[in-house]
Amino acid sequence: MSGPACRLTISTAALIGGVNRVPVHPGEFSEVTHTIPQDWASLAHYLARRGILLGPAPPRQFAGGYGNLNYLIEIDGERAVLRRPPGGPLPYGANDMAREYRILSSLWREYPLAPRAMFFCDEANVLGTPFQIIEYRPGAVIRDTLPPDLAGRPGVGTLLSRQLVESLAALHAVDPAQVGLETLGRPEGFLARTVDGWAARSAAVADLINSRALSEVVDWLRRRVPADAPPSFIHSDFKLDNMILAPEALAPLAVIDWDMGTRGDPLWDLAVMLSYWAEPEDPACLHRMRQMPTAQPGFWRRNEVLSAYLRLSSRAVGDFTFYRVLSLFRSAVVFLQLYDRFRRSPGQNMRCAEFDTLGCELIDHSFEIIRGRAE
Repeated sequence: MSGPACRLTISTAALIGGVNRVPVHPGEFSEVTHTIPQDWASLAHYLARRGILLGPAPPRQFAGGYGNLNYLIEIDGERAVLRRPPGGPLPYGANDMAREYRILSSLWREYPLAPRAMFFCDEANVLGTPFQIIEYRPGAVIRDTLPPDLAGRPGVGTLLSRQLVESLAALHAVDPAQVGLETLGRPEGFLARTVDGWAARSAAVADLINSRALSEVVDWLRRRVPADAPPSFIHSDFKLDNMILAPEALAPLAVIDWDMGTRGDPLWDLAVMLSYWAEPEDPACLHRMRQMPTAQPGFWRRNEVLSAYLRLSSRAVGDFTFYRVLSLFRSAVVFLQLYDRFRRSPGQNMRCAEFDTLGCELIDHSFEIIRGRAE
């Protein structure tokens, strides 16, 4: 996977982060139950002053989960995607359009699975928040279940497992300096800051959490932070539904949702992906995250993914348990944050109504891992 001339395929329906999204195939669009309007006249005027024509077709919002808002638009006769953060307070480090634009403006030159950004605006008087415009390309997305036409196809689980690992290892092989990202982030002390950051976020929802489990997990993590590893460019949320696939061959065409990209420990990127990688024998909370169909027959086990990644990347790890616990703790806090947003504004997204239970169970599972009673 190399060469700047490679053009990538992006499914706009997949450009929004979240869970429980249905598979999308070329030409299909997810229905939106609650469209969030934008000031399209303001956008048209802003773009026109820069020689860009916003097409007459009404912009269409794509259905998604809990992250950025995405709209199919037309500029200069070509379809494109406008991305902007959701309304209200944003989690620290997430939904960062300026960061994503910086990444997508150059990463595609060395990592052709990264789509190209086309335009960025940080003037709040246009749409009320920073936004960017990126390429639109159709593709197929697989989320928490395999579509019926794939579920019975031999070798699909193995194919998807291998492609995820190979694509992640290829990303980590990119030299950030070659794409002008050598100053992005702060790789020194990355893991220690990651622990402290998620601990601070957990404190904001501590009323929802078993205090003993929370304090012991955080203390355990802080005592076991590994030494800094040689940093790589990392995605920070690499998973199957952030990968766009060719509908028939299932070859990877694009990786999306780069708003948390940075430089840091590449094993953290792997651990985040594996935090979504449920296996049949896992506790119910890991299955209820419903992020990838990896519990279905044919997918690799987590230890196979780890072994394959270490082989492809020529890296080594003494004990992956720290990364495993930290990534699950992160997922727990994310679900608790979503529930906290829900309880402050009930009715906004009813799927969040039970995320307090899910988040607490994930912290309890992390506690069981540090006690040696789970993995």
